[in-house]
This record gives sequence, C-alpha cells and structure tokens, in this order.
Amino acid sequence: MQIRIHRDAQDALAVSALVLPVFADANFDGATQRWDALLDGALRELIASEEITGKIGDVALLHHKDGKVRRILAVGLGERTAFAPMELAKYAGSAVRYLGKRGVKQIAFALPLEAHRHTRDAASFIIEGALVGTMDTTTYRSEQEKPIVLEEIVLLSSANGDRFDERALQSGAERGRVLGEAVNFARTLALTPANDMTPTLLAKQAEEAAKRYGLAYDVLDEERMAQLGMGALLGVSRGSDEPARLIVLRYDGDASSSERIAFVGKGITFDSGGISIKPAENMHEMKYDMSGGAGVIAALSAVAQLKPKLNVLGLVPSSENLPGSRAVKPGDIVRAMNGKTIEVINTDAEGRLILADALCYARELGATRIVDCATLTGACVVALGHAASAAFSNDDTFLQRFLPTANATGERYWHMPLYDDYKKAVKSEIADLRNSTGRPGGSCTAAAFLSNFVGEAPWIHLDIAGTAYMDDPGPGMVKGPTGTPVRALVTFAEHLAGAAVHPNGPVTEHDALATAS
Repeated sequence: MQIRIHRDAQDALAVSALVLPVFADANFDGATQRWDALLDGALRELIASEEITGKIGDVALLHHKDGKVRRILAVGLGERTAFAPMELAKYAGSAVRYLGKRGVKQIAFALPLEAHRHTRDAASFIIEGALVGTMDTTTYRSEQEKPIVLEEIVLLSSANGDRFDERALQSGAERGRVLGEAVNFARTLALTPANDMTPTLLAKQAEEAAKRYGLAYDVLDEERMAQLGMGALLGVSRGSDEPARLIVLRYDGDASSSERIAFVGKGITFDSGGISIKPAENMHEMKYDMSGGAGVIAALSAVAQLKPKLNVLGLVPSSENLPGSRAVKPGDIVRAMNGKTIEVINTDAEGRLILADALCYARELGATRIVDCATLTGACVVALGHAASAAFSNDDTFLQRFLPTANATGERYWHMPLYDDYKKAVKSEIADLRNSTGRPGGSCTAAAFLSNFVGEAPWIHLDIAGTAYMDDPGPGMVKGPTGTPVRALVTFAEHLAGAAVHPNGPVTEHDALATAS
C-alpha cells in the first residue's frame, strides 16, 4: 500500500473517494467547507436531512459526477469541543470499512483544523485506523466476505488555505503504518483457533517476526524450564499433550544503558479451566486467552521498526490449560522459579501461574521495569465491563507515567488499588501463596498474587479481559480481537525513550511514502 501527501489544489486530486470530517455542531470549516462550496451545499443538505449527525462513526455518501473524485464520504467526528487525535482512528476506520466493502481502493482523507496542533499524531491515527479497518474475520470460510484492499491512502496537507506540516504528516503516517500492521498482527494471532495456534506454533510466529524485524529470539522448552525451576508454568501445562513454551524477544535500542523494560504477555492458547472446568457456553472464546502474548509479540515487532532509544524485552509464557490425566489438581502445590510455593485452589486461575515464572525470568534477564498484560480475570469484566482495562502497580510514579500515555492511544486503562488487604488474602495456610481467593476483589487479588514475583522492580499489571476482544463491531473495527494492548505498549516504549508521538517529530523515511508535487 502506498501512502502519499497531497498538496495540490482540489481539482488535481485523483482518487476513488474523498473522506471529509463532520462535527456534531454542523459548522463546516477547512476542507469540509471548501468541498461543500464545490458541491453547491450538498454536505449541508445531508446535515439538514439528518442523513448524518456528526456522531463518531456516522457516515453518508455523496456522488460527484463532474469531478475527478466521484465519491465524497462524510464521516462523523463527534463533539468538536471533545476532539482528540485518537478519534481519527475511528474516523479513518469507519470510512475504510464503508468504502472498502464497495470496492474502493484509493482513499484520500482530509484532516480537521483541530488537528493542526497534533499533526504527526493525527496522521499516525488516520493510517493506523485505516489499516485496522481493513481486517475481517472470515478467513476460515470457504467463501469469504469481499475483502477490503487498500492500494493507496492520500493525506491532504491543505485545508481551505491552512496547510499542515508535510514533514510531520509523513513521519506520523509511517508510524501509523507500523502500528496499524502490528495491531492487525496481534488480532490475527488472537483470532486463529487453538488447533492452529498451539504454544509451539505461537513460538514459530514470534521467531518469524524476530527474523523479519531484526529482534533477538529465544524459546525455552519444558526441559529448560524444569532446569530453571519453573514449576508454576509447567504445572499448568501438564494437562495437555502440547508442550509449553516460553518465548523471549529482545530489542537493544540503547547500548549505553543498563535499563531494560520487559513486556510480559499471557499466552494461554486455549483455556478450558483445567480440572476446574469452565461452563460450555462461550468456551470457544478461550482461544483469545493468549491476547496478551499476541500483543507483546506484535508490540516488539513495532518497536523494532520504530527504533526508540530503549532496551526492551518481550516474554510470552505459553501453554494450554486442559483437564488431561496428568493435569494439576485443586489442592496441589507447585513451586515457582523464585522458590515460592503455591497452593492451587482453582485450576482456572492458571494465567497468574504461568505469569509468575515469566516475571521471575524477566528479572533474571535484567529487566529493571516490567509491564505485564493478560486476559486474567472475569472479575475485571464485572468491575469495568468492556469499557476499560484495569491497571495495577507497585509504583505510583511509574503508573502515572503510563496512564496518560496509554489512554491517549484510544485504549483505556483505569487505576485499580493494590491494598495490603489483597496481599494478605493470597497467603496460603500450607504454602507461601494460594492462586485463588474466590470472587470478592478477584482482579485485585490476582494482581496482588503477581506482585510476589517482580522483586523491587517498578511493575504494572494490565488486566485486559474485558477489552482484548469485543462481541459487537465498533466504529472502524469488525467484532473480535481488538489488538489491545499493542498501542499502549508501543507508545509507552516511545515515551520512556523520550520519542513519544509529537506534532512535529522527526521524519522517518520509507519507500511507501511519497509527496505529491
């Protein structure tokens, strides 16, 4: 797919469709005002007839018979006073899903004037959203739905006399391409059914990504795990014929620093609950229980391309959780890598067991800061629904660096407590810890359990159980995996490196980018 910046007059624009922003206040400015005049007020007629209200994701199509651009799509951006650059991902994704299903392969996007102070961010979100909008979930059908194929995206650098910084547009567009592809990579991994996504096959995907993007790669088999004393991870794996894997990716972006952040993602490729088996209803969705791991693999792939000055580890403990004849049983005791013994109260609380050993290993590999992400608890869904992920931390300063950065990506994270009450609750009468304390405060006690395996390192735990996939389509995205937390992890890595998305950041060259003259 080619991405280019168009700076010519509107009569020189040659694409299959043009997308224009419309706010809920129905006041036109910039490119929307200019094109409405060219169309003799046809856009205002759409507003007057209430064919479009300006609500986020709202769309209305006009046909322009006399110009080079034959289709004009108005797309809602919501309330003007509430505008944030991240809304442009939904703006672009909604347009791509509407036009792409109608065979449109070349799309130009106009930016609202409100994006002037956030030019690089705006370009990044538009390209990211457009790419995310192309993905469908029908790959296993013998007759797939009509695929969305984008050949070219054009960003308009002029808005009724107001010109956007083209270097910032180019830089942002390249970042958006990398991030959009990474989000779709994570979504594809999560969408793949468990018979095609075993721990071994997930490790193979990580290895291929490492080769493609120049990451260091290692994978621990069960023999190496046993040598390291990873009894918690191996305990979960015992019920399956498929062997566990611990995937390790490494990006070295700052040779002058001994600091290294680790992203750790839960990689349960299928979760039946083990002996504490889950109800049959919706158990098929448990193929998504490796969404955290998929997010880490995809995030490292993006980091390797964006090249922030930072050292990053990616760890994905991967296993199936099945009730085989050798499966761990309620009441069993396993020993984690750091020597702590764990009484298994509920075998369906397996994610924290595999993460325990991975967190220990991250510290062994030199991680000085850690962020883990996991579809960990149904209790998190009860607490926050599908609107936000839970964020816990042993270091408020570290968390306060993460939250505004992550929430600005369009993913939502909410600070949850890690009181001593929860830490006391996970103590066992016959072992050091127990892996389940029942329903009350379930997401909080799970986080408290994990805190025992990070040492003194600043650490954030993200429970993405309610946000990793959705049952209904959203603006610009088909139902299914969302790619959470790829956006947050990548942007946080950039932030820590001092290279967070900035309106006039440095230009990144890429063959797919060209500037129209």
